[in-house]
Amino acid sequence: MAIEKEKTFMDFLKLVSPGTSLRTVIDDILRSDLGAMIVFDTPFFQKENIFEGGFRINCRFTSQKLFELCKMDGAIIISSDLKRILYANILMNPDIGIRSIETGTRHKAAERTARQAQTFVIAISERRKKTTLYHGSSRYYLKSTEELIRNITSNLQILEKQKEILTEHRINLNILEMSELVSVSDVCKVIQRTEMILKISESIKRNFTELGKEGSIMHMRYREILRGVERSENEIIRDYANIPLKRAKTLLANLTFDGLLDTESIARLILEKSLEETIQPKGYRFLSHLPLSAKETSQIIRLNENLDNILKLEPSSLESILKNRSSNIYEEIRNLREQIINGKITC
Repeated sequence: MAIEKEKTFMDFLKLVSPGTSLRTVIDDILRSDLGAMIVFDTPFFQKENIFEGGFRINCRFTSQKLFELCKMDGAIIISSDLKRILYANILMNPDIGIRSIETGTRHKAAERTARQAQTFVIAISERRKKTTLYHGSSRYYLKSTEELIRNITSNLQILEKQKEILTEHRINLNILEMSELVSVSDVCKVIQRTEMILKISESIKRNFTELGKEGSIMHMRYREILRGVERSENEIIRDYANIPLKRAKTLLANLTFDGLLDTESIARLILEKSLEETIQPKGYRFLSHLPLSAKETSQIIRLNENLDNILKLEPSSLESILKNRSSNIYEEIRNLREQIINGKITC
């Protein structure tokens, strides 16, 4: 029998996205000026034995049944797969020694239950008209659909502007590479802008998860903005950095937005050079536009050391690697160089 994968907070967040049966219950409770606590059953939760009273339901889950049961004061316990409503009108008795930043009785119990039993708890405030989600030590306020759409729309506009700036920097880098005039500063500007885009994109992933199917059209726009962004950065790092790609990505991921504003830090950490120094690309990004395998690309770079030498190759120099394709690839290298110089290649 396959072991069920342990659910993360994001997995539970999907269950309360707009359009789901559970979100329907939450919205109905808020509209009815009610409060509620909904606890997800887990094996660990059962072992903790932190609830008492109430009565066993064990009926098929429906949003209507759950809403009616939430009209009672106690907590509702449902199965983690949302197939069964297990108990109703339950009194939760988690360890009061567990730290809680909440003030209300219901929310204190919800937070402590989530922490003690490592489960997912939904607390709906009758007074504040807010829904708080707890999962282990995580705490999160559920946003309305309108608020999520506003947040995502605003962030997408920022992403699009950053992508425009990144495209300008990449076109400039492309042309400089063809002229052997690349400085460390030119490379760092591209890495800087790329990392800003990736960090902003990470910050809105949860909003998309929370919005569910309601955000499908905006998610298509989001994917289009990010298309090729990280891949291009990886090739640039392989082209210019003296440290392994994985190490460079880790260092960049640890930089804050303020840290990214300092291109000198990027130059020192990733390229190990000063901003004013000139630098040559190895050729990974250039060769990625050609119909070459990863092995062929690596062989060409190993034999020629840098992009300038690759651009000066003759067909005979490629025969040992490409055999009968050497003439075709030679022509494609020449054509690609012309396209880059004319600004027709943006990545």
